[in-house]
Amino acid sequence: MSLQGKVVLITGASRGVGAAVAVACARAGAKVALAAKTLLPHARLPGTLGDTQRMVEEAGSEALIVPCDVRSEEQVQHMVDATVAHFGRLDALVNNAGAIFWSPVADWPVKKYDLVNQVNVRASFLASRAALPHLRVNGGHILMMSPPIHPSASPGKAPYLISKIGMTMLAMAIDAEEPKVAAHALWPVTGIQTAATVNHGFARPSDMRQPEILADATVALISQDPAECGFKAWLDEEVLADRGITDLDAYNVVPGSTPSPMSIQLVDPSWKR
Repeated sequence: MSLQGKVVLITGASRGVGAAVAVACARAGAKVALAAKTLLPHARLPGTLGDTQRMVEEAGSEALIVPCDVRSEEQVQHMVDATVAHFGRLDALVNNAGAIFWSPVADWPVKKYDLVNQVNVRASFLASRAALPHLRVNGGHILMMSPPIHPSASPGKAPYLISKIGMTMLAMAIDAEEPKVAAHALWPVTGIQTAATVNHGFARPSDMRQPEILADATVALISQDPAECGFKAWLDEEVLADRGITDLDAYNVVPGSTPSPMSIQLVDPSWKR
């Protein structure tokens, strides 16, 4: 799974899944552009862009820091332009930045509705649109951290899932519209241990995996020849199994445990094109 000579732009790269993706891409040979808002340490959320940059450099590659609020059209355009100006090319965009909030529809504050849609689907639209002219040059990938959705998942989470299925629909459309760009959606089977999931108490440690499972699945998808693959709403376990990796204990937060699928079942494996 080589990304030698490739350039990957990752949003939400200051911590969690985004930081793990950056390191995995670096180990596969890619140079990476790191986009997020967090330049200085946060009181509750560990990780900054500088921390991720150091980990990428320790992995033997080069990282460009691009501070960006993905809700801003101007900042997103600058994020892409700065990446191409610095590295001379763009081969993959990973739309990882995300906002999460769950509540019954009647209790959803409008500001929270706007936030999850701005940070999730709208930002993915802005970044993808800005990146496409550059991805067409050599052929490239766009990856959304978004799931296939089963209708039974909607109670208590509908506005959040609207934003997430919107990301998946964007990937499906881009893949069909762009002959030289492959687009993918990727989602974990189990809970992933990040600051957000820990703070929200989404799952027990024994039911969670490390962000590296999504990072390795991302590298597996974007290291393919884009001309030889097409859209699919992937689950992380599917991607790794497709590469012959079925022993996933190394990713478990609690070694030797058997993590259950998320208690909030967001995915329906039969929902795919």
